Amino acid sequence: MHIHLPELSGIILTYLLVFSRTGSMMMLLPALGEGGIPAQVRLVLALAVSVALAPTVQSAYPAHAPATALQLGLLIAQEVTCGVLIGSMSRIIMSALQTAGYLIATQTGLAYAQTVDPTQHEQGAVIGNFFSLLGAVLIFSTDLHHVAIGAIAGSYHMLPPGAALPTGDMAELTVRLVSSAFVLGFQLAAPFIVFGFALYAALGILARLMPQLQVFFVALPINILFGFVLMALLLGSMMTLFLNFYASEMANFL
Repeated sequence: MHIHLPELSGIILTYLLVFSRTGSMMMLLPALGEGGIPAQVRLVLALAVSVALAPTVQSAYPAHAPATALQLGLLIAQEVTCGVLIGSMSRIIMSALQTAGYLIATQTGLAYAQTVDPTQHEQGAVIGNFFSLLGAVLIFSTDLHHVAIGAIAGSYHMLPPGAALPTGDMAELTVRLVSSAFVLGFQLAAPFIVFGFALYAALGILARLMPQLQVFFVALPINILFGFVLMALLLGSMMTLFLNFYASEMANFL
């Protein structure tokens, strides 16, 4: 089958370009772009969103296809670049959970327990992987994935088709997202860090009072036990903080 460039006009051309941006974003958006979601599901969702979005943004695209395949390829590459940039920036938001999980795992002595993250298919600390999976589930259960879908439409306000990329503003937003995600991850792990300091200080004093005591064999099970108890008590509050952070930061893309 041969496709002639003059035939790519009107809504067909718009749909092709919208799908280029939507498809690339859908593979990276938080919750929607998780590795645990089959690629076929993400593809169908990208097709559906593109069908709904194309008529509303048709005026932002050229009415007729460029004269050469190279110019058409540049248009598609520009849309894919916009989708990848916004999707990558929004993906930083989920790193707060991995940061918190790694800090907690390090503090409780579980950092050596590496498992495959079901959302990204990468090795990571078991607590960080649990937080990532729980965060994705809660995003869907609280309907916050609608915010991620809204970010696709919002990308046309942030990066209009055919306009130059605002590299300075995007770099500033990326730095702010990275710093905010790290701060949140540290805040989520702060109770465990404080508990660890208090525990090791107490065990240090105990070791001075009882030199014959094998402190390491006492500290490790106590650290893990109280770490899990503390997590059970604070998990609801931690996830609430993350969901509020997710909603507020994703609003930047609307």
